[in-house]
Amino acid sequence: MSTAPENRTATRTYSRTARALHWATVALVAIQVPVGFTMAYRGNTLKVWDKLTGALYNGHKVVGVTILVLVLWRLAYRFTRGAPPDEPTLEPWQKLASHANHWGLYLLLVATPVAGYVGISLFPALDIFGLFKLPGIVAPDKAAAGTAFAVHLALAIALVGLIGMHVAAALFHYFVRKDNVLGRMLPRLLR
Repeated sequence: MSTAPENRTATRTYSRTARALHWATVALVAIQVPVGFTMAYRGNTLKVWDKLTGALYNGHKVVGVTILVLVLWRLAYRFTRGAPPDEPTLEPWQKLASHANHWGLYLLLVATPVAGYVGISLFPALDIFGLFKLPGIVAPDKAAAGTAFAVHLALAIALVGLIGMHVAAALFHYFVRKDNVLGRMLPRLLR
């Protein structure tokens, strides 16, 4: 196995903006996933449709739209500014796996909220805390809404799986390979 590079300049970090967008996405997804499963369990399994369940659904919609906007911003930034070169000690297969994971995450971070938005448009459930309504993007059709929500759930589960692989790989690189993969996003951890 390769060891850590001899000097810190061999590894280039992501820009402050890219890091800020990454960690903001992480924070929102860390909130969104448990809220999504909790609201669905309360509403669909327990059949509890009280103010708390309603607030969870409303919050989930707001955070979902926020994640979509944030990820589109991240993609625009990535396409216009690029990313630093891969960590120098990575083997070709690791670079391929890393790129596949990153682009899979981007795809799911866009597709999951889009499927949810289609679902709430079809249902329709566009009201947010009684303050305003999100614009519908398709005509209401409750039967089709069930399909859209099932797709949303499947995408969310796939997203959680890719996130798990992403985190596991970062920790593997930091603790086992002792390279600077994690330091690219957390510069204080550069070796």
